[in-house]
Formats: sequence, structure tokens, C-alpha cells
Amino acid sequence: MSEEAKMQQFMERINRGERIEATDWMPDEYRHLVLKQIHMHGISEVMGAYPEKEWVPKAPTLRRKLAIMAKVQDEVGHGQLLLRVAEDIAAPLGKVRDDMIEDLFVNKVKFHNVFHMEARTWADAGLIGWLVDGSAIITQVSLLGSSYGPYARVLKRIAAEESFHMQHGESICLALANGTPTQKEMLQDALNRWWESLMFFFGPPLMSSAAQKMMDYRIRTKTNEQLRQKFLTRYVPRIRALGLEIPDPALRYDEEKKVWSYTQPDWEKFYHIVKNNAGPKSQERLALRKQAHEGQRWVREAMSRTREKEKDLAVV
Repeated sequence: MSEEAKMQQFMERINRGERIEATDWMPDEYRHLVLKQIHMHGISEVMGAYPEKEWVPKAPTLRRKLAIMAKVQDEVGHGQLLLRVAEDIAAPLGKVRDDMIEDLFVNKVKFHNVFHMEARTWADAGLIGWLVDGSAIITQVSLLGSSYGPYARVLKRIAAEESFHMQHGESICLALANGTPTQKEMLQDALNRWWESLMFFFGPPLMSSAAQKMMDYRIRTKTNEQLRQKFLTRYVPRIRALGLEIPDPALRYDEEKKVWSYTQPDWEKFYHIVKNNAGPKSQERLALRKQAHEGQRWVREAMSRTREKEKDLAVV
């Protein structure tokens, strides 16, 4: 078959709602876009463990400490699952998991803006679990319909575990909202500081050409604005039910148009943070990730040598 015929057949499969597998023929553009999406997602899961990791030794009770420790372990595990999926589609490009992690240290891959930010108080840990993971669930559920089969399948497990993380964060926020005046004030302060980041989380209303291509290939199935509107519809009533004030005087729901209007975040500021790792905690967390990666290199090398010996023995 000619390349043109292959492409036509490929798009017919996409339009029929079929799933593409790692061993199937696919255009280079599709491969690169899927890899970009999963690579960024996997790295964000790993880096997403760091803001809450800081609160493991400072959690207020043993039960809270065990819960947030389990959550941190889950996030790193999600990252490893996603990078394993990315490794399969990257194989023809000669990339392996180590390469994808090391891309982080040379600014070849970005991670979500929220994980560049500071988690000052225990309320921040709660809001990350409730609202950041809540945002992630909305995104991940939409990706269950992705045309790339391995990605959609691994997200079933990840989205299910993220729902527990969201409930964990909600539990913390409920406790603070029903606590002392100081605790309520701490929760409101955290919301004030995180709200703009949450609005940026889903990306700009006008999508880039690469993001539009992902929609055309059904790698993604929802636009940035559709996801943000779903977040607002789901969480604004819940936030207000806790007696919290959302720090956006322009926020309102248009009954006629059935959409939320809101103050646009400072797109340039957040683009700069994500592109240049210029957030309040970017460099500190990158240094910790690099230290962990380099410190465990001997384990990966030992395991690699063991696998090679096992292959040689199997041949004999």
C-alpha cells in the first residue's frame, strides 16, 4: 500500500472509533503527538508527588501521614505506568524510560504548572488532593475515549485511584472548613493562592495547532474549555458549600448560554513558569528528582545486567 492509502485507512479506523495499538502502522505525526501527550502526563504524575511529599513528615496525625504517604506512592506509580506505555510507542524512535526522565533535566519535557507551585500549609495539601486531582480526573476520564488503546486502558486504573486521592483531599478540606477560625482562614488562603493555577490547568481556550491535531486524531476528545467548564460546574457549588469564597469577582454562570464566565489567568506568567521551570519550587523539585534518578542508577544497571545474563542462560 502507498503511504497515502495507509493514511486513508488509518483515518477511517480513527473515525470508526477503533483503537490504535503500539504495533499498528501509524503516521509519524500521530506517533509524536501520542508520545508528547503521554510523556508529559507521566512526568507530571511523578513531579506531582513532590508538593505533597513535603507534607509527609508534617502531617497532623498518624492517619493523615499514612494516607498522604500512600497517595505519594500512587502518584509515582502512575508516572511509571505511563512512561512504560510511552516507552512502547517511542521504541521506533530509540527512546527508553531513562531518556524520558532525563529529558526533564534538560527542559525537553514540561510538567503541569500546579506542580511548580509552593505548598505552604496543610490546607495546600488538601486542596491539591481535592481540586488539582479533581481537575486531573476530569481530564483523564475524557481521555478514556482516546484512540490510542494502551493509553486509554492504563487510564482506567489511574483514574480510579485518582478518585480516592480526590476524596482524601476533600476529607482534609472538610475537616479544616469545619474546624477553628484559624483553620478556616488557612483553607481560604490556600484557595486564594491556588485558584489562578487551577484556571490555567486546562490550558488556553484557543488551542494550539498541536492540540487541535490531537483532537483530529482523537488522541484527545474534549477541548480545553470544555474541560474547564466541567470543572467549574462540578466544583464551584462544592467550594461554596464549605463556606469558602472563590477569589474571582467575575465568576458567574450564564443561564442562557449555559457557560461560566471567569477572569482569565495570566497566561504569559504561567507559560513562562512551565516553559522555563521558573516557578517558586521548580528548581528545588527538579534537583530532588535528579538526585533520586542518579542515586538509583546502580539499581537499574544491576537489573539490566541480570536480565542480560538470564537471556544468555536461556540461549544456552
